[in-house]
Amino acid sequence: MGKANPFGHLKKDPVMKKLIEKHGELRLVWEADVWEDLVDSIISQQLSDKAAATIGKRFRALFGKKFPRPGRVLAITNEKIRACGLSWSKVSYIKNIAEAIETGKLVLEKLGDMENEEVMTELTKIKGVGQWTAEMTLMFSLFRPDVFSLGDAGLRAAVAKLYKVEKENLKEIARIAEKWRPHRSLAARYLWKSLER
Repeated sequence: MGKANPFGHLKKDPVMKKLIEKHGELRLVWEADVWEDLVDSIISQQLSDKAAATIGKRFRALFGKKFPRPGRVLAITNEKIRACGLSWSKVSYIKNIAEAIETGKLVLEKLGDMENEEVMTELTKIKGVGQWTAEMTLMFSLFRPDVFSLGDAGLRAAVAKLYKVEKENLKEIARIAEKWRPHRSLAARYLWKSLER
């Protein structure tokens, strides 16, 4: 079990070891569309997975079978997008992202060559894209191996439950997460998994 093995590294933590033994070796899926993932992140903000999935389906249905490119989203009225069940603010956030891509303010192809902090800076320039959305993009769209989101309520809840700490004690949660470096993204997947019923 050398340094190259993320599971071997995480298993040094007894709590993570139990999670890996219970859920097996989770694999990252190497297929993503950053634009689509950003839209999904906006849709799912502060919603249950079920509600987000329902609204996501309605949004997609507006455009037919293929996920719309930014130009098509800009061409449709705010009212039609709002009718999918999105708040007015989320409608404007989705349009802000679409406009940034269409005008070249955000060049998705360049994100892969940027450091994590640079990606965060680029994305959070867009109104509606906060730190949590940027962190989820790093994890799930750009497959960065060492991202941990203190802003994610699920991750905080999982750490609080498994490590017996207060979920508002961000300093202690960050300290616990340090031992999972450089594989915090994988550790996060196990923490989310631990919350499933």
